[in-house]
Amino acid sequence: MIRAMISKTKAKTKPRAKRLSPQERERIEILFARFEAANIHPRTELHFFNPYTLLVAVVLSAQATDKGVNKAVEPLFKKADNPADMLALGLEGVTDHIKTIGLYRNKAKNVIALSQILIDQHGGQVPTDRASLEALPGVGRKTASVVLNELDIEPAIAVDTHVYRVAHRLKLANGKTPDQVEAQLMAIVPEHALTRAHHWLILQGRYICVARSPKCSTCPISDLCPSRDLF
Repeated sequence: MIRAMISKTKAKTKPRAKRLSPQERERIEILFARFEAANIHPRTELHFFNPYTLLVAVVLSAQATDKGVNKAVEPLFKKADNPADMLALGLEGVTDHIKTIGLYRNKAKNVIALSQILIDQHGGQVPTDRASLEALPGVGRKTASVVLNELDIEPAIAVDTHVYRVAHRLKLANGKTPDQVEAQLMAIVPEHALTRAHHWLILQGRYICVARSPKCSTCPISDLCPSRDLF
């Protein structure tokens, strides 16, 4: 009986799989076709030079703006663009370079720790499988998704506050957590758009579909948005 109650509770909290009508599927196809027409090769706005600097930049970007991270990592990566040089810089050196970023003390510890693990366990290289990435200090599912997607290793949609907001406003997802929204998006985004959807949705949320006073009048997909009359 207890198991039945638990199963029933889980069933209530799990979002329903989105069943697409032919009209809805067409709307989604057109929506992503317009994103593609506007920006065929969207990329992260974080500055990086190789897989290692990408990983570090994404780790540092948690609860921070890309602009703020880029300003901090420019001088940092000139001195250390690989795990060995980062370890040589030391905790104090890393901390000093990123002190303008939120949670910088803990992030500096994570950068040093993950650099040591990369040398000890991965030959100084960034692993290309999700499990190994997520085992690194400071790397969760979202960070791993960004790295894997940016390096064209695995189609992934990392759900941050922008993706979460845009997905809900466009009625592409109704999940209550980032993981739920990610699963829903991965199920309905056209296959050809999966490696780029993450960036399109972030850019849409960062510059057009902003949290307050979204710019519906200049939005290229406003006619496809079910929420356009709410603002």
